[in-house]
Amino acid sequence: MPIPSKQTDKIKVSGVILVDKPEGMTSQQVVSKVKYLFKSPSHNSKKAGHTGTLDPMATGLLPICLGEATKFSHYQLDADKSYQATILLGSQTDTGDAEGQIVETMLVPKFDTVALDRIAQRFSGKQQQIPPMYSALKKDGKKLYEYARAGIEVERPPRDISIKAIELKALDQDKIQLTVTCSKGTYVRVLGEDIAKAMGTLGHLTALRRIQVGKFDVDEAITLSELEALPLDSRQAALMPVDACIDINAEMILTPEQCKRIHMGQRLNVFDQLTEHLRVYILDKVRDQLRGKKSHDINEKSDNTANAQPLEHEVPVDIRLLNEQGLFLGLGAVSLNGRLQPKKLIQR
Repeated sequence: MPIPSKQTDKIKVSGVILVDKPEGMTSQQVVSKVKYLFKSPSHNSKKAGHTGTLDPMATGLLPICLGEATKFSHYQLDADKSYQATILLGSQTDTGDAEGQIVETMLVPKFDTVALDRIAQRFSGKQQQIPPMYSALKKDGKKLYEYARAGIEVERPPRDISIKAIELKALDQDKIQLTVTCSKGTYVRVLGEDIAKAMGTLGHLTALRRIQVGKFDVDEAITLSELEALPLDSRQAALMPVDACIDINAEMILTPEQCKRIHMGQRLNVFDQLTEHLRVYILDKVRDQLRGKKSHDINEKSDNTANAQPLEHEVPVDIRLLNEQGLFLGLGAVSLNGRLQPKKLIQR
């Protein structure tokens, strides 16, 4: 007769903790520390991950998902992020920040508030950015920073980014403060270098702090030392729910029989449970998806064998699923024809 292992007997730690990352630690080191702080003889905290890397030099908001919450971490990975950075003008480093070696210097021209505002406007909106060599992006299975450390520069295709809000403020004659809200995939180090070039000089970051990720704010975060000072039960109480990362406003309550069926992976017909609010929500999301697909198809080279546009009533949209007690079950994909497919369900 198999004997249950001690690990399987443990309570799985699940939830989201907002950490104010200290300078000098990698994001993965912070995750490891958090896993350690939530572990106990009766608690299993092995499964954990962050929702977007911060460089070791950077500080600020690092949402960390534990247990079942890791299933929904991508909602924050894809979210807009806000940063505050200090750009030192007059010198460029090989990494784009103060951790690198200075490779070139240049005089800093005089500038004022009007000039900074004008430059900020130039960097607002949709644009393309070439990723830095010192990054974890891969080419031919090898990380770019590995090439960079070997003195090899490889071609990097530009990536689409969007600067949602940007402000530049003079700190002194050779330092400016950058506050920016940007889309996923934006490198603030590169943005700092490009801003300096637009000013007629060179520059690199000497400080970088993430102040917002999606709906989360750094003011809600806890430092590692504060977390460590708490007893285990208070650490558990500091955890946000497993669905904290999900940015979906639509939900459906399932009957006990439906709950059993979705946990068996079965598809449901919920046409009669589609409220007017749900129908409007689904239709809005479907039309957004179809507009995006149509725009993508126009920009992509295609031939006559391209797939036809899907029908509105067949396109699935993610919604929250709850039981009759209001307990979160996970996510399902539902379409206007009433077809509900279980997507990501949590295990309790």
